[in-house]
Amino acid sequence: MRLETDRLILRPLTPADADRVADLNSDPEVMRYLGDAAAGDVAGREGYFAAVEKASGEFTGWFEFRPLGGGEVELGYRLRRRFWGRGYATEGARALITRGFAEGGVERVVAFTMAVNTGSRRVMEKSGLRYVRTFHDDWPDPLPGAEHGDVEYALAKDDWIRQHGLP
Repeated sequence: MRLETDRLILRPLTPADADRVADLNSDPEVMRYLGDAAAGDVAGREGYFAAVEKASGEFTGWFEFRPLGGGEVELGYRLRRRFWGRGYATEGARALITRGFAEGGVERVVAFTMAVNTGSRRVMEKSGLRYVRTFHDDWPDPLPGAEHGDVEYALAKDDWIRQHGLP
């Protein structure tokens, strides 16, 4: 699946993107709320999309819209720091959500982050997801802020339809 927004091209991540993904994972600020365990290679895996800025052709990062089963998908995103604050995460997330609900048989979108990750939480909210819960996992090597827990956000297709005034 290929998807275009006003400013981004989203296309499946391929093994040819592995160096770009590794470079993104090597930035400590990008990984601040994720930790080393999240630095795995996602290139070529189902449900992961490279984000390319249309104007420059640059790899901006990647999005996850990974099927979990039963019509549920997990939304995630990781952008290069120089592209933060431009609205790209929200733009890409909204496009994937719209495509998933309108054409992809998606019934529910979920997303997770650390409670202290206010930037990611704002993207989830701006993308239409709503806070569901805070939970605490027992991490072997907890990151700073882990004591505040993780949060789940979600959006059901029926709620998305209502948000957009669709019949």
